[in-house]
Amino acid sequence: MKKLFILLIAFIFSFSFANAQNFKVGEFLKFRIHYTGLNAGYATIEVKDAKYNGENHYHIVGKGSSSGAVKAFYKVEDLYESYINKSTMKPSKFVRDIYEGGYTRNQIYYFDHARKQVKVDNIKHKKVTYETIPSDAQDLLSAFFNLRNVDNSKLKTGDYINENIFMGEETFKFRLKVLGREVKKTKFGKINTIKIRPYVQSGRVFKESESVTMWVTDDDNLVPVHIKASLVVGSLNAELYEYKNLKYPIKFTK
Repeated sequence: MKKLFILLIAFIFSFSFANAQNFKVGEFLKFRIHYTGLNAGYATIEVKDAKYNGENHYHIVGKGSSSGAVKAFYKVEDLYESYINKSTMKPSKFVRDIYEGGYTRNQIYYFDHARKQVKVDNIKHKKVTYETIPSDAQDLLSAFFNLRNVDNSKLKTGDYINENIFMGEETFKFRLKVLGREVKKTKFGKINTIKIRPYVQSGRVFKESESVTMWVTDDDNLVPVHIKASLVVGSLNAELYEYKNLKYPIKFTK
């Protein structure tokens, strides 16, 4: 299960760009994660207010942790924080502090979009490097909110959505395809959703590049309600377990 949680959280935290933000301070999302039928843990995302370098920012806090039987043999405690400039909707700072079954990483990224550069402060190894990034680079959390500002009414079957996400020491080209629309049954009721496929790298974790499917609310919130993945060993499911203070009411259907 090494790196399994970060991959799942990447999908949860990566479904934006428009002038108006389809979220607000105080929003809280909690996802329940199952691994091959076992309750594997939870992931949460919360939107806060912050000042950074004298400018107004959204402070996004994402956490992931294992629980139950899975925690007994694979402990996960992940923390991600993003400071997103409210004027540009680009990240200024990103914190990645993770523990996954003994694997740890503690890094802070400082983005300089004008210079197309990010400073990577590797706290664990006491090392600082500078990496080149494209002008539209996002971090893991800012990508989630950057995608949620897409005009859902304009999304059509077969459309592709692309983003550049900086993670570790490199920029990943993240691509999603709109598969269509479905009514999805959730613990809250039936919801109209958009079915989306994030393309992943097959091999060590996923069976193939089309192993992951996700469903997001077909409204201005664009909140993920279900994610499933076929893995090389087992399967993974994540479902929206709790939500608070969404900017728009979720629209339920019969």
